[in-house]
Amino acid sequence: MSGFFSALFGALDPLCGPIGLFSLFGSGTLVACGEAGWGDEIAFGVKVTISLALATLPVGLVIGFLIALAAQSEEKLLRLAAGIYTTIFRGLPELLTLFIVYYGLQILIQSVLSSLGYEGRIEINAFLAGMAALAVVFSSYSSEVLLSAFRAIPRGQYEAGDALGLRRWRTMRLIILPQLIRIALPGLTNLWLILLKDTSYVSVIGLADILRQTGIAARVSKEAFFFYLIACMLYLILAMISSFGLGFIERWAKRSEVSR
Repeated sequence: MSGFFSALFGALDPLCGPIGLFSLFGSGTLVACGEAGWGDEIAFGVKVTISLALATLPVGLVIGFLIALAAQSEEKLLRLAAGIYTTIFRGLPELLTLFIVYYGLQILIQSVLSSLGYEGRIEINAFLAGMAALAVVFSSYSSEVLLSAFRAIPRGQYEAGDALGLRRWRTMRLIILPQLIRIALPGLTNLWLILLKDTSYVSVIGLADILRQTGIAARVSKEAFFFYLIACMLYLILAMISSFGLGFIERWAKRSEVSR
């Protein structure tokens, strides 16, 4: 069964599949698929970039949602913690955050295990480190978008849920969240496009994304401009596809609004 799905995904590969861009238009060039060119490597980089962005998005949204709840909490310590979190990760450069997560966590885990008597070398998976770093950065920005959306919802919505005898979590799920998504969606759309571009930072820790794969091809072939132009085109294509898809989601989310 796994062989069937592998063959199916290979056939649907938009770059190196039977009807892929590189297969149709890159034959005999540097981006040809197979041993003749760098098409397979670049196609793999595209898969890694998309996988990393899609894996980071839900983690960042969940953390951002919790930070937004803490920021409007009646508990002063929760508000203070949320403010410190967003200030730190909105203020630090994304690349520096990535280095702190990737190298800092390795040092921390190594120190803990050393204290327990284990002297082996620990190395964090680059994909997980990249996802964690991008998630905390994404969550720090998304929390502000979600907090603004929370404040745009009238307080009477919560009181209406209480009047109907709904528990607070049901009020949140049935009344608040649908409105929150609609209000926050334009801001989250912009953050998704930023996240998609920020995935390029993981190339510095060895993850084979678009930028790393095209960079290797550029160094080996001595055709830097050509391969970095390919990288530009791929990121623009991903951004346009994302914009189209997110535009559809935004229209769907606003379907219940009354026309004025």
